[in-house]
Amino acid sequence: MTQIAAGRPAIQPAAEEPRSTHSSVRRRSLTAYGLLAPSLFGVIVFLGIPVILVVVFSFLKWNLLTAPTFVGLTNYLDVFQHEGAGHALLVTFYYFLLNIPVQTALALGMALLMNRRGRFTALIRVLCVLPYLATPVAMGVVWQWIFAPQTGVVNTLLHFVGVSGPDWLNSPGWSMPVVAFANIWQFVGYNMLFFLAGLQAIPPMLYEASAIDGASTVQRFFRVTLPLLRPTMLFVLVTGAIGSFQVFDSVYVMTNGGPGTSTTVMNMLIYQNGFIGFRIGAASALSVILFAVILVVTLIQFRYFNRRTVYELV
Repeated sequence: MTQIAAGRPAIQPAAEEPRSTHSSVRRRSLTAYGLLAPSLFGVIVFLGIPVILVVVFSFLKWNLLTAPTFVGLTNYLDVFQHEGAGHALLVTFYYFLLNIPVQTALALGMALLMNRRGRFTALIRVLCVLPYLATPVAMGVVWQWIFAPQTGVVNTLLHFVGVSGPDWLNSPGWSMPVVAFANIWQFVGYNMLFFLAGLQAIPPMLYEASAIDGASTVQRFFRVTLPLLRPTMLFVLVTGAIGSFQVFDSVYVMTNGGPGTSTTVMNMLIYQNGFIGFRIGAASALSVILFAVILVVTLIQFRYFNRRTVYELV
């Protein structure tokens, strides 16, 4: 039997442990990269490379038939002077202002109602989300029929009460509000789910403590609910703003950019330049401008919501 010398502790050698730990970390990293590779490949091929190509095409004059020629910033100057990019931006902002405030307020209100337990609450939640499952093109066709001037449901109901309804989708004043209404109807239930998840994550003890302190229902909403919904509100507003600035399919189906140019949003103008006029450089320049506008609006929203209200439960 081997005896241990007095005064010397029996320490087992552990020289191989750092090497084994390093190899384990490397294996986990390789496994993670392997799992991410398919999605990362899709992002690079279908998002990264097209974005780079659009930026390159924005400096070229090309109609897909002849050889492209480099024109520098000419496309960016021409789209504002001759293609109506400024007007299209104003129309897109108008759609954004019609859509986002109403959609967000309705989604939050519905979430507050759906947060209560009731007999048919689960069924009502499903019914509220069903419009989101339909494609915007299909919904555009349905709403085009609903707002038809002669046989539409809306004008038929107005006729019963003695009101002569307008030609909604052919009126410069009504066409964009109708398109925004159709979008709100489709996506308000989807955004309600995020607000509902945020409401259910708020600890009930905060409401109990505020009630003990004498806070009213309105005060609890503005002092407890809204501050704790700040991350959810940021997500809903950012995704909603991006979707509003990228709207195309519902506008294309319901109005095709008309009447005149009253519903010609940026994506509609990009489509007209790229796929009808075959002005690839102008369409690419419009796409870069739209990307820059979305980026600025998103950064403004992040800057505004940068301050977070944090409650520490002791």
